[in-house]
Order: sequence, then C-alpha cells, then structure tokens
Amino acid sequence: MTYLDHNAITPVRPEAEAAVLRALRAFGNPSSVHAAGREARALLDEARGRVAAALHVHPRDLVFTSGATESATLAIRGALAAAPEGRTGLVVTAVEHPCVLDLARNLALGGTPVQVVPVDRDGVVDLEVLGHAVGAETALVCCMLANNETGVLHPVAEAADLAHAAGAILFCDAVQAAGKIPVDLPALRVDLAAITAQKFGGARGAGALWIAPGVRLAPVAGGHQERGRRAGTENLPGLAGMGAALEAAVAALPVDAERVRRLRDRLEGGLVAALPGSRVNGGGADRLPGTLSITFPGSDGETMLISLDLEGICASAGAACTSGSTTPSHVLSAMGLTVDEARATLRLSLGWSSTDADVDHALRVLPGIVRKVRDALAAP
Repeated sequence: MTYLDHNAITPVRPEAEAAVLRALRAFGNPSSVHAAGREARALLDEARGRVAAALHVHPRDLVFTSGATESATLAIRGALAAAPEGRTGLVVTAVEHPCVLDLARNLALGGTPVQVVPVDRDGVVDLEVLGHAVGAETALVCCMLANNETGVLHPVAEAADLAHAAGAILFCDAVQAAGKIPVDLPALRVDLAAITAQKFGGARGAGALWIAPGVRLAPVAGGHQERGRRAGTENLPGLAGMGAALEAAVAALPVDAERVRRLRDRLEGGLVAALPGSRVNGGGADRLPGTLSITFPGSDGETMLISLDLEGICASAGAACTSGSTTPSHVLSAMGLTVDEARATLRLSLGWSSTDADVDHALRVLPGIVRKVRDALAAP
C-alpha cells in the first residue's frame, strides 16, 4: 500500500505505540489518590510535559481533550462565554477547518455576529480585510496555522497582533502544523491553540488545547478534571501516545521536514511535467513540507480516487471529514476555483513514514489514471 493521506491521519509512530501499551497497563484513574491512581497520574503528567516542551509552553496551561474538534469547541464557546460585556463577535477565515466553520454557522443562527474573512488566490488570509473586520464588538478571531487541504501557512502572528490591537483574542488551529514544522505558540502570540495526536503519529482520540496565561475561558461542561476546564476521565493511553509521538516528531524535524519536502517536490514536479496544465493550489505561498493539492482540469476527483485505490494508493480529494460530500471544497472555492476545478482536485499528503518508493509508485500510476478519466469524461 502506498499511503499519501497523512493529512487525514498518520501511521502510529513506534514511540507512540510503546507509550500506549505502557499506559494500558496503568489501569488506575489519574484522579484517584491510591497507588494505582498515582501511577496513572505520573504517566499523564509525563505526557503533558512532553507536549508542553514541544510547543514551548508550560504544562499547566494545556488542557487534554479527545481531539481537534473538541479543542476548537472548548476554545470558541468558552472564549465567547467568558468575553467582556459588549464583545460578542466572532471573526473566522474562509478556509478554516469544518469543525470551526460549522460551529461558527451554528453560533450565527443563535445570534452571534460572525464575519468571514477572505483569502487570496494562494489561499492566504487577507490581513487588510481581517484588520477591518475586527472591531470593538469582536471577542474572538480564528486563524489556522496551516490549512489541512493545501498546506498553506497563514501569518498567524500578524493576525494575532490585529486581534489584540482591537481588544480581542485569537484561537489558532495548529492541528496540521504540529510535528510537521516548528511550532512555538508564545512566539506566534496566539491566545488559544489546538492540536491532535493523529496528525503527527499518535493514536486517535487524543488532543490538547493550549490556553495562554491570563486568558479567560468558561468551561463548556461540568467536571473537575483538567483543573475544571474539561470534564471526563482522561484517555491515558491516547494521551501518553500523543506525548511520545509529538516528542519524536519534533526531535526528527531537522532532518525529516527537508526529507518530506524533497519527496513532495519530486511528486509535484513529476505530475506537473507529465500532465501539462495541472495546477498546484497554494503553490505561490509557504506550505507544509508534505502537502500537495493539485488540480487536473477535465478530470474528476472521486473517479481518480477509486482508480488510485484499486492500484493500492491511498489519497483524498480534501478534508477526510467531508469525504462523500456533494459540495465542492470550501477551501478551493475561497481560493477562486470553479466547481469543476475543485472537483478535479486531489490532495496528496506525505509524512514521517513516506518513502521514495511511494513517490515512484504514484508517478507511475497517477498520470495514466488522469488521462483515462479525462478521456472517459470527454467521450460523447
């Protein structure tokens, strides 16, 4: 199997697998004061310390969650609920993850003022428009660090400065960036940030929300865990695996990021050369090392994916959580692609386990698939 869908989920790193198995044997509840509970608490504290070190933050400011969606929900709902009187507005970029945009739409239905900020042709947020959108009633701005479909990096620190100048705070979806590029949350000047284990070699069902010191966040549900900020017994095996995976990913970054970038660039160059007229989405912007969003005009993404699967290649047309949707990618639409162009796009994402053989296989197979799909669609 050739796996080119690391942005959806990554294979579990061996360090994470070992940490998960170790934590499974620590069966105690981390909130219990007896010996079994203390053993579990020690592993939980170890995981929190590993994640904190990787993100350059203090462990006490991390809230463990079940993943990115819960972290985003806690951040957005909690920040709006704790905002000063008169600050009720929410500002989001047009290319945020569906877990953010769907929540924003639901909040708007309930009366929350929501503004959506556009992006340019490369998918980068328009800072000038963002600056005008943030005003006296704005409580929270949402700006992701790296887009999950295109890999495009956003000027988060500058966006945070604009939010702060208007008296608002900023939530950053750092899910795709953590473990793939250096992420220093204090240096980004953000107030809230989310990560999830499955994007950098950890197990499913574990994530974290960072809350900057001094930032007020109302709890969304009752409970005493996580210093009263998130209810429910912690998923110790998943969180232990997350800590080990992020630590391993960050340690490997100096070599791995350049290796993955080289693989991505070879794949991108080979496809563009073999299929003239192909478009690399976000190609003019800074991107994650392993992400390639590429449009093959006159083709069809879903048909290409089925053909790729039959050839043993795993890829996607966009965000995995929206797979099967009949509507085109909101990210590509925001970048100015037509419906037909968006539906002729594939996302090929590489990561820590990717090899030259994976790229070789894709370059042997994909150009022929694109040509066959084009010929079939063009036939009378």
